[in-house]
Amino acid sequence: MKRMLLPILGNRKALIGLAVLILYVAVALLAPVLTGHDPIKRVGRPHEAPSLDHILGTTRMGRDVFTQLIWGTRTSLFIGLLAGSIVTVIGVILGVTAGYFGGVIDEAINFVTNIALVIPQLPLLLVIAAFVGEASPLVIALIIGLTSWAWGARVTRAQTMTLRQRDFILASELIGEPKWRMIVVELMPNLLSIIGFNFIGSVIYTIITEATLEFLGLGDPLAVSWGAMLYNAQTSSAMSVGAWWEVFAPATTIAIIGIGLSMINFAVDEISNPRLRTLGTVHAAIRKQRKLDRARTVVQQEA
Repeated sequence: MKRMLLPILGNRKALIGLAVLILYVAVALLAPVLTGHDPIKRVGRPHEAPSLDHILGTTRMGRDVFTQLIWGTRTSLFIGLLAGSIVTVIGVILGVTAGYFGGVIDEAINFVTNIALVIPQLPLLLVIAAFVGEASPLVIALIIGLTSWAWGARVTRAQTMTLRQRDFILASELIGEPKWRMIVVELMPNLLSIIGFNFIGSVIYTIITEATLEFLGLGDPLAVSWGAMLYNAQTSSAMSVGAWWEVFAPATTIAIIGIGLSMINFAVDEISNPRLRTLGTVHAAIRKQRKLDRARTVVQQEA
């Protein structure tokens, strides 16, 4: 455990990304405590500007934007984590199965994966969401999760095929270890960086895609999420009447969580990739040497 925590604690990107993620999770869990308003009830005048009573103003329907933002964090994070988990589980199962067993199994899974990769994802999601009609957040999460696993499966398969030829796997086969143990004990720990990269990337993709689908009017208009807030701001012409806060609040929130998760993604790549770790050490040494050179120059000039 200590070995895993030390690289994370020593990586600035990981710390910033984790701080952002923990903040959002805390807001989602403490939503009933952070605001006393109901997110779908009228609590003020239409398009009321930010004030002490309403920190982020109100919508055209007189709903509190801050309250909707807090409760929307819970909904959007739930969708992102659920769909990200579905994408990761399907991708890992299919990728490891295809890469480890090979042969006919690999060809069959690879064929299905290639078909899924060829079909454009966003148009497919738009068609399915339009067919379902006013899809709830749970349905959107399931749609995204069940249609976005192909890339993760392809990457996991490639890494599994590489590990399959390593000496420790071949040695385990020679001593007669069962296949399930070789997959769970030998392969999976070496795939953690790929799995983590796939999961975090899937969460980012899901949050943005969910907001896109709801912004286009394909979600449930009564749901409280960041995408629904943007959709309601669009239909009420918020920017035209000067109610910029209706767009600014959810858009900024999506951007910040995207940056935070991306920094965790970059940190996972740096921690798992020795070349990137070495490159970071070299850059730190160069910066330190430049500081020393500048200090020497200052001392020489003063002398």
